[in-house]
Amino acid sequence: MRRDIFQAVADPTRRAIIVLIASQAMTPNAIAENFNTTRQAVSKHLRILAECELVKQEQKGREIYYSLEIDKMKEIDNWMEQFKKIWETKFNQLDNLLSTIKNQKK
Repeated sequence: MRRDIFQAVADPTRRAIIVLIASQAMTPNAIAENFNTTRQAVSKHLRILAECELVKQEQKGREIYYSLEIDKMKEIDNWMEQFKKIWETKFNQLDNLLSTIKNQKK
């Protein structure tokens, strides 16, 4: 079953894993050391992130390293951009209103 990227990032543990591997690739054991959970639970989260193509796996010797898949993260950012524009417009309108009120009181 192919999962939706938004389902994947909805889970706080998976978001924390994304933050961890954003700057450097890590093995599942190294990732699991950062959580108060089992290695198997972390592996399940990694499998879900991999299914959504948010992380990629690279075999180095006997170890598998997980790293962030930047292009997939850009999909999330592109989707969020529409909301950023809406809120920027609303904040600008609020700034203009507050400036007008401030100038009227002078």
